[in-house]
Amino acid sequence: MYKPEPADTSSIKMPDELLLLKEEIAKNVHEVWAEGRIKEGWRFGTVRNDDKKETPCLVPYEELPEEEKEYDRNTAMETIKLIIKLGYEIKKK
Repeated sequence: MYKPEPADTSSIKMPDELLLLKEEIAKNVHEVWAEGRIKEGWRFGTVRNDDKKETPCLVPYEELPEEEKEYDRNTAMETIKLIIKLGYEIKKK
């Protein structure tokens, strides 16, 4: 049985200046996901229906329910933390 083992980033402190980046990455994660779904033939539906390829999440990021945004934010946060843990620096020009 598969047991996920994500990198332990619990010791990484997120610098305040990267909090805005987290939201931008979260939005882009959603955009990439939505683009992929549309290419696969998915469309908007008021409830998720895998057989019909319908999902209520095919909306702009700003219109997502907060719980869906949090999922994308967590992905973004953990990605930024992993980059920092691996020794990379993120700088804005």
